[in-house]
Amino acid sequence: MARQLDEQIAGRFRVGRRLRVLDVGMGQGTQALRLARAGHEVTGLEQDARMIAAARDALAAEPEGIRQRVRLIEGDGRDTGVHFLPGSFDVVLCHGVLMYVEEPDPLVAGLARMLASGGLLSLLVRNADALAMRPGLNGDWAGALAAFDSTAYRNRLGLDVRADRLDALTATLAGIGAPLHAWYGVRVFTDTAPDGTPPPPDTAALLDAEERAGRTDPYRGVAALLHLCGVRG
Repeated sequence: MARQLDEQIAGRFRVGRRLRVLDVGMGQGTQALRLARAGHEVTGLEQDARMIAAARDALAAEPEGIRQRVRLIEGDGRDTGVHFLPGSFDVVLCHGVLMYVEEPDPLVAGLARMLASGGLLSLLVRNADALAMRPGLNGDWAGALAAFDSTAYRNRLGLDVRADRLDALTATLAGIGAPLHAWYGVRVFTDTAPDGTPPPPDTAALLDAEERAGRTDPYRGVAALLHLCGVRG
């Protein structure tokens, strides 16, 4: 996903430009810190106090120059209008958040309002059109059959959450003035790996294969996650 995001940033903004980045639901700050190391000004928004604490610990270990480029805020992604003015950011990330939101459209619309003209909105969502893949590949035939007609699923944390369909999100992005510019699949081949599985010796080849599949039909359509990139008109 990081490779996909870097590709979109490089294709939209001039090399060396310091971008204003908002990472909504930043978790432990993996992408926020990565983009700060690349020279961008990053604001991370997260409502989970444990994740905020982990992000602060990770940030504290960075050089001072990087620490100065990162601002961490504890808050809900649905309240971006409370924290920021419209058009305040060049890039807005919302990765792994929409599955926890019952009605995602207002959240996505609020994120788009944070973008300056020509800004990039990056969404990572569970792929509702491929919900049957994981149970099917694991031999759970009843679960696979039930998943064909549903957008609801239970994640690996044991939480009941929801997935999004590509066509529905495409319509949403068009309706809020940030139409879909590109989309990728994420975790095409590796979704059934158990949590905690150590990286294989040929990790580079694995990432190359996942990256190729994530941009190639028909493979990307059955990925566990979808990475959608919209551009503010």
